[in-house]
Amino acid sequence: MDSIKAPALLAGRILLSIIFITSGWGKITGYAGTAGYMDAMGVPSILLPLVILTELGAGLAVLVGFQTRIAAFLLAGFCVVSGYLFHYKAITGTAGQEMMDMMNWLSFMKNVTIAGGFLALVGAGAGALSVDAKLGKA
Repeated sequence: MDSIKAPALLAGRILLSIIFITSGWGKITGYAGTAGYMDAMGVPSILLPLVILTELGAGLAVLVGFQTRIAAFLLAGFCVVSGYLFHYKAITGTAGQEMMDMMNWLSFMKNVTIAGGFLALVGAGAGALSVDAKLGKA
């Protein structure tokens, strides 16, 4: 099983980082629209540069395996916080029960699940195929 550990961690890092790298870049190219959306959702758009830095910077760090445990921890927290702020929206259903619409529920759970993947990287580290390994910190 050890023979698949390094390639599996590399594949996991690639798959986990893609969404954040593309999303961070999209926020740069669509800055005004993203800022407007954040404001509309009650999240101050002054935080957008920090969001971009987190998504793009930590996403790239995870991709190449540099300071992986720190970057993965930051992205895990980012997933939970952004999932809560943007998708955990209770609505009143029949009989007055609080519930969430299915799309927001799935998006929230996606964020929580991705956070779990990042926490696994926090525990496992970047693996042998990483900058961390080259620096002796894997």
